[in-house]
Amino acid sequence: MAPQQPSSMEEQSGGLCEPESEEGEKQGPGPPSDQAHPVAYDAPDGGWGWVVLVATILVLALTLAFPSCIGIFYLDLQEEFQASNSETSWVPSIMTAVLHAGGPLCSVLVERFGCRATVMFGGVLSGFGMAVSSFSHSIIDLYITTGVITGLGFCFSFQPAVTILGHYFVRRRPFANAMSSTGTALGLCTLPFLGDYLHSMLGWRGSFLVLGAVLLNCCVCGAVMRPVRPRKPRKTEVMSNGARPPGKKRCTLGIFQSLASSLRKHMAFDLFCSNLRFRVFSLGITWMMLGFVVPLIYLVPYASAHKMDPSRAALLLSILGFVNIIVRPTVGVLFSLPWFKGRHIYVFSAALLINGLSNSICCISASFTVLLMYVLAYGLSMSVVGSLMFTVLMDTVEMSRFPSALGLLSIMESVTLLIGPPLAGILVDRTDQYTYVFLACSISVALSALFLMVSFYWLDSRDAALKNSSPASGSPAEPAINLPMDSSVPTDGDTTNNLSSQAEKNHKCMT
Repeated sequence: MAPQQPSSMEEQSGGLCEPESEEGEKQGPGPPSDQAHPVAYDAPDGGWGWVVLVATILVLALTLAFPSCIGIFYLDLQEEFQASNSETSWVPSIMTAVLHAGGPLCSVLVERFGCRATVMFGGVLSGFGMAVSSFSHSIIDLYITTGVITGLGFCFSFQPAVTILGHYFVRRRPFANAMSSTGTALGLCTLPFLGDYLHSMLGWRGSFLVLGAVLLNCCVCGAVMRPVRPRKPRKTEVMSNGARPPGKKRCTLGIFQSLASSLRKHMAFDLFCSNLRFRVFSLGITWMMLGFVVPLIYLVPYASAHKMDPSRAALLLSILGFVNIIVRPTVGVLFSLPWFKGRHIYVFSAALLINGLSNSICCISASFTVLLMYVLAYGLSMSVVGSLMFTVLMDTVEMSRFPSALGLLSIMESVTLLIGPPLAGILVDRTDQYTYVFLACSISVALSALFLMVSFYWLDSRDAALKNSSPASGSPAEPAINLPMDSSVPTDGDTTNNLSSQAEKNHKCMT
């Protein structure tokens, strides 16, 4: 769906991935506590961080890749509920939109309960949503269960996993981000095979029930995401001698204060208004998401509508996943080199442009060979885009504001993620042609790439011009006081001349 950073995000956020201890509530008059001076955390850049990285990869495989696999059951859902393309496409659309739009609520949970508990709760919620959806009697039921409940569970698992990974890695963060993004590719490799097998054996209802059980594995991944240990222990607590409000009143007041502060902290509207680069990047990504994930939803229905065997159509998604698994680690190592520092946005934009143009390949034919060429081109460019998205965001904002920037960006892109697939469904219903969907996606994504590339080039050129026009740091400073033209400060030579002329005057007077 990311400046350079302090040693960890918690160094600025005061323990974002672990709830505040009770000592903080006992603060009273006296010396300042640790809440006034947040505890610094050491990012190990290894050690248990590798376990957290593996867990994050699995969480991303089970969450981000899942909406694309709904396409395997797309035609069955249409027939079961007698729904149009537009109505059916709302199911993965709502799931993907809620996955991103739940960011601020997820941040509140992370602030209160920590990353580990939030990821585990998300696993329970997503598994419950998919299991209940197997008993749906209408397409509206699927909107609520598969779309809202499961999507919200995905959000609660995905975002804390990405956040805590940033705490464990600083020096190797680009590599860790690239490796974690292979989780999406891993999901694209395995979930289509699993979904196709379950579909052939159990139908869509039995498949949804089993997939709900599979999603419970997010709880296992969340259990290993222990918080980063503080660099030094907290100071001794200071007991409060003042009166405290009654229990219920204090609890209610605390909830409202927490909600208000969370909205300010996790919805970076001030950053959107003050940071032009973040504003441009947010608008570009929002524009991009209008057509970026739509081809993944309609690829299997497009191939199946042209009499391709469903197993071969699912194989296309798996090939896309394999390409991502191979390319993303290489991309992570390559773009961690010092030469690419400051150039990530241009590589990202170029890959996004190629990704958009590759969608037009589907307009040639629906044969397996042509679609295989499309999947390879799309997969290569998608690997670069997915590996660099969080890195570019981290290059654009300060690391202390990364969680709030990610929350606002998630809200913005959820709007286009929500309306993209249904708009494509309307296009299919009115034209009876899937090729127009891929053509529209090609135009939308390519234009967003050009917008990002040109905008950041203009910003870099402007900043370079301002830097060159500013006075050099080593130039002498202007005098603070302008002395009158007829006044002067005597030097050693002037003093000697004055003494000589005075001696001559005295000699003349004596004579």
